[in-house]
Amino acid sequence: MKKERIFVLMRMLRVNQWIKNLVIFVAIVFSGKLFDVDLFSKSLFAFFVFCFLSSASYVLNDIIDYPLDKKHPVKKQRPIASGEVTIAEATFTVFLLTFASLIVSILFSVSFFLLSFVFILIHFFYSLYLKKHPIIDIFTISFSFMIRTFAGEVVSGYHIPIWLLLTIFFVSLFMATVKRHAELVGRGTETRLSLVEYKEHLLDFLTNTFATATIISFSFYTYFEKPPQVTTVFSDTISKILPGFEARKWLMISIPLVVYGIARYAQLLYQKEQGELPEKIITNDKPLIITILLWGLIMVGLIYIF
Repeated sequence: MKKERIFVLMRMLRVNQWIKNLVIFVAIVFSGKLFDVDLFSKSLFAFFVFCFLSSASYVLNDIIDYPLDKKHPVKKQRPIASGEVTIAEATFTVFLLTFASLIVSILFSVSFFLLSFVFILIHFFYSLYLKKHPIIDIFTISFSFMIRTFAGEVVSGYHIPIWLLLTIFFVSLFMATVKRHAELVGRGTETRLSLVEYKEHLLDFLTNTFATATIISFSFYTYFEKPPQVTTVFSDTISKILPGFEARKWLMISIPLVVYGIARYAQLLYQKEQGELPEKIITNDKPLIITILLWGLIMVGLIYIF
């Protein structure tokens, strides 16, 4: 296979959006089990299964939307809309990825298979029907993130605290709403049917609501939950220098970073109108990247070092 063709297929599969499936690792990261080789391997397995299922749903969505994508200044460059990949080739890809992923998932466990099946079913219904209905479309996107999260729980056997689960729920609603706002303001209603019934002030209200809910949920998580007690080479030293260190609510120091991250994301939407491509914002904006890295270092440090 020619190198150029491989890049075309990668674009069709939207490999850059596989970053969304990293939420599968939340269960082991926040349970203090990230460096457990067996659990990490299982989570990595689940990650790739959901990556392939996600790609199958993206390809199906592009097959259905290609008449609208041709009118979009950016989406018209997608492989199916531009004619680089035929409808027949894309359809075969959807079938192959879906069938192979589900077969592999059932070899892991029945519970994981059921979650995988529900995930792809919801995405197929989303592409065919649900995305045409306002509010329902953004909640469907959020539910797909929740299923990914539950998949991480199933393969690891560790549960995520309810406030952290709600944080994932609300932040995914926030990002989906921001994306709809950017599409409405930037492209109008020609490229997405559900935008006809969206109004800018409604999306502003939903954005504010979900951003606030995200901050509150994460704040409650940091207040009510203690980091898991992971014994490290630093444990004895820290307990001598700072007695009772582990009992304090140190997770709360990460709240300002979450608030800034949401504010920065909103700034990029309203000032630069980049909300249509959330994965591009997260991977290209330096202030946001630095914020995410600092937040990650604090959380990993509190859970695995201190």
